[in-house]
Amino acid sequence: MAPREVLVIKIGGGKDLNHDAIARDIADFWQAGYRLVIVHGGAELTNEIATQLGHPPQFITSPSGHTSRRTDRKTLEIFEMVYCGLLNKGWVERLQRLGINAVGLSGLDGRLWEGKRKKAIKALINGRRMLIRDDYTGTVEQVNTSLLQSLLSAGYLPVLTPPAISYENEAINVDGDRAAAQTAIALSARALIILTSVPGLLRAFPDERTLIPSIPAHEVEEYLSVAQGRMKKKVLAAAEAVKAGVSQVIFADGRVHNPIQRALAGEGTVIQ
Repeated sequence: MAPREVLVIKIGGGKDLNHDAIARDIADFWQAGYRLVIVHGGAELTNEIATQLGHPPQFITSPSGHTSRRTDRKTLEIFEMVYCGLLNKGWVERLQRLGINAVGLSGLDGRLWEGKRKKAIKALINGRRMLIRDDYTGTVEQVNTSLLQSLLSAGYLPVLTPPAISYENEAINVDGDRAAAQTAIALSARALIILTSVPGLLRAFPDERTLIPSIPAHEVEEYLSVAQGRMKKKVLAAAEAVKAGVSQVIFADGRVHNPIQRALAGEGTVIQ
């Protein structure tokens, strides 16, 4: 892989990720001439702070089995406070200390990530199918590629986080993995690396000995039944990315030293 190609790195929100090691690896690749775009999560800290503020997180399960955060307006405000403030600027500061001119942006800024707000969400509640209408969630459908390319060409490293902006100009909570996938597609990225708190996709979670080392791109959707919890969204994001032309998606361990280097060397679950 030659320098100047774009790598999109999605950093999960688990507290056991080695943030300093990830940042050092980002710095090494940046200084070697790679163009990087970082997308970060932060669900665990958001859940903690929401609970402290008296508005604990709620989760809903769709009829198809996908679990997602229930995002009323108050939850969205807490989400913005933690993701756009504490976490995003924390990553910018960490990277600036390593000599990288990082710029932190949410999907709201410059309409970076744009999509449709879901008018109603189907959910299973106590075994009954319900429609939830006062939810601020959606899916990224458009990426402001010109803004990202302008930043990259000027020598900045974009550090991105949800929320996104709806077509009706409302903030919407979007899945970070799928937003990262759309970003990789829009930038024709060479690879999308999703750093998690496990070694990759596990056939029998949480047994790390059951790592699935590789998946052919045309078979990735078949592994949705293997994925557990949040990993389902990551597999869905990977499927979207490879279908749209991203050459490689890697689920990799974000707890180790040199996680990006190790991912590109084939460690983790490689989809290509």
